[in-house]
Amino acid sequence: MTGPTFPPYNIGDLSSDQRRHAPAAARNVEPIGDVLADWLPTQGMVLEIASGTGEHALAFARRFPNIQWQPSDPDPLTLVSIAAWRKDGPPNLLVPIALDASAVSWPIDRANALVSINMVHIAPWEAALGLLDGAARLLRTRESLILYGPWIELGKPVAPSNQGFDLSLRDRNPRWGLRTVEAFADEAECRGLSLVERRTMPANNLMLRLEVARRLNPDLKGVAALACRHP
Repeated sequence: MTGPTFPPYNIGDLSSDQRRHAPAAARNVEPIGDVLADWLPTQGMVLEIASGTGEHALAFARRFPNIQWQPSDPDPLTLVSIAAWRKDGPPNLLVPIALDASAVSWPIDRANALVSINMVHIAPWEAALGLLDGAARLLRTRESLILYGPWIELGKPVAPSNQGFDLSLRDRNPRWGLRTVEAFADEAECRGLSLVERRTMPANNLMLRLEVARRLNPDLKGVAALACRHP
């Protein structure tokens, strides 16, 4: 059997029914869903970036039946798993699409909210910047980009478990690792998004909600983004 695509998450190989399982998904789906209930729009379409196994997509489509839930991922095998979970899903769970957050263009040009769970730290920094670029393109004023995962906050101690996780990520790939909330928020501001809310989550995780405060002139977005990119 081949190894899982994302080792830090202990995602199993495709089983006979093509569904992957992430142990963390079963543990965090309820607390994440409780925050989403406060932060998501009451209707419209939510684009989930890096949907992983597809377990979250299924759970949230069921929990929020008035929202069209659009899962996505850049990994072909992961898309197979998402599609397999979708077979048991409600009609508001859409067919997964191939989407690389770091790409200059995405296969979708509008959403009412973006959700990204456990992606920013397990991808190159360019993917985090691409996520912000995509949010600036797709979202309108007062609409939200919502993130979940472990973060570093300046001036606050880093939990030992997060320190170890960060080291393990960087050992697997030097371009991975826990990100600093402040650096991410600075990059967001360059694209017209502001960090408006954060919530402490179980197991030393955070949820962040960034809101589109202003729409940038499309001709200026690239210039603004390049002007303040953190390494």
